[in-house]
Amino acid sequence: MGKLKVAVLFGGCSEEHDVSVKSAAEIAAHMDAEKYEPLYIGITKSGVWKLCEAPRAAWETGACRPAVLSPDKQTRGLLVAQDGAYRTAPVDVIFPVLHGKSGEDGSVQGLCALSGIPYVGCDVQSSALCMDKSLAYIVARDAGVATPAFWVLDDGDTPDAGAFDYPVFVKPARSGSSFGVKKVDGAGGLPGAVRSARRYDSKVLIEQAVPGCEVGCAVLGNGRALTTGAIDQIRLAHGFFRIHQENDPEKGAANAMITVPADLPAKTRGRIEETAKTIYRAFGCKGLARVDMFLREDGYIVLNEVNTLPGFTSYSRYPRMMAAAGLSLSELIDRLITLALKE
Repeated sequence: MGKLKVAVLFGGCSEEHDVSVKSAAEIAAHMDAEKYEPLYIGITKSGVWKLCEAPRAAWETGACRPAVLSPDKQTRGLLVAQDGAYRTAPVDVIFPVLHGKSGEDGSVQGLCALSGIPYVGCDVQSSALCMDKSLAYIVARDAGVATPAFWVLDDGDTPDAGAFDYPVFVKPARSGSSFGVKKVDGAGGLPGAVRSARRYDSKVLIEQAVPGCEVGCAVLGNGRALTTGAIDQIRLAHGFFRIHQENDPEKGAANAMITVPADLPAKTRGRIEETAKTIYRAFGCKGLARVDMFLREDGYIVLNEVNTLPGFTSYSRYPRMMAAAGLSLSELIDRLITLALKE
C-alpha cells in the first residue's frame, strides 16, 4: 500500500497567518515520512493558494505553483498549474492547519466538504459555532455550563460605559489569539477598547471579568470516544494571556506562567476534564479542540472559549498538554489523520 497523500493547508488571510505557518512547520517536522506524503498548500495573506516546498517563514519566496482544492467530487484533489494548464494531484486527506477567520470559522471546512475529501478537525457547523463566542455561550448555557456575563455590540451600537461593573474584557466576537482584546478597568477605557476590537470584527463582545485562573483541556476524538491531555493552568501577573503577540513567544509569555500538568487536586482536574468533554459534545466538535475555561477561587468552572484548530507551534498549549499525557506530536498527527479517515 502506498503512502497517504496529505494536503496540509497553512497561512491564510487572518491575523493569525504567521502562527499558522509556525504550526504547519512543526507538523511538517513530525509527520511520519514512512506513512504520509505531504502536499504543502500555502495561502498568502491576500488569499492566493500555492503549492510550495515546505511551510517556513519565507515560504512564498521558494519554488511555488498556483494550486487550488477542487470543489468537484469527480475532480478529486488539487488542481496544480503546470505548463499552462492544470493537472490533478490526488489527495487522500486534508489537514487544514489554519487559525482564525476563513480557517477556523467553517469557511475552509465547507470547501473540504464540497471536495468530498476527508479532513482533520471539526465540521462546518461546529467550527462556525465555536468561532462566534456569543453563540457558543448560548449553547454552553443550554448544556448546563456556566459562562461569563456578556453583552453583544453589533455594528453601529454604542455602549453606555456607565452600565458595566468593571473590570470587563472587550473582544472581537469572531477572532482568535487575543487579537483585538483589551481589559478595561474603568468607563474611560471602554470606547477605545471597542474601536480596537472593531478592527477585527464588526460584532464585539463585552464580557464580565471572571476572578480566578485560566485552565485548558486538550480534547481528541469523536462522539463518546474522547481522550484528553493533561490539564494546563495559566497564572497571570497582569493583563491577559496573549502569547502569540509576544516578540519572542518561543521564550514564553512575558506576563504569564503556564503549568502543565496543572498544580491542582486530582478531583478538580477531573471536573475540568468532564466539563471540557460536555462542552465538546454539546458543540458537536470532532477530531480535536482545546477547551479554555476559568477556574474561580471557589472551584466553580466557567467557559472561556473553544479553539477548534488550536496552535501546533513549539510553544502551543494543545500539543504540550497531549505530550504531558504521553502522546507525542507524531502520534497525535497520526491519530488526527486516522480520525478524519473514519468519518
